[in-house]
Amino acid sequence: MSKTSEPAPKRYWEDFTPGQVIEHGPRRVTREEIVAFGKEFDPQPYHLDDEAARQSAFRGLAASGWHTAALTMRLVVDGEFRPAGGILGVGFDELSWPRPVRPGDELHATSEVLEVRPSKSRPDRGLIRVRTTTFNQHDEPVQVYTGNLLVPRRPTEAAR
Repeated sequence: MSKTSEPAPKRYWEDFTPGQVIEHGPRRVTREEIVAFGKEFDPQPYHLDDEAARQSAFRGLAASGWHTAALTMRLVVDGEFRPAGGILGVGFDELSWPRPVRPGDELHATSEVLEVRPSKSRPDRGLIRVRTTTFNQHDEPVQVYTGNLLVPRRPTEAAR
């Protein structure tokens, strides 16, 4: 949501420009969420049990990377990015988790538009390449991905 609590307007392909940065968040992560996600989707000891997690390479309970990805998606969807037609990803060029997400972390993210190009096969669409970095409360990156999104072009008068 925008600072005025009005939803941000939907953005068409023409509304995105390289270098544009959009902020998302914040959202606090709880121990209960980490364990619940781990039990359901990534049942490894360092996502489920404090003692086992202390004995692991993480040295403490850590969210699954896939949980971090899901949390980031929620931040982006709830934020001001808002491409018309929704956030329709067609692939990733990069995905990394440089630091674990811990219980109590407060996440926020930024999305930087890297490239904007028309679709070769769909004249009513364009592609944007976006690097989204998720940070913890210390502004340390916990996830970085570069995604490719399909975004509708603004309808012309003839198409309306």
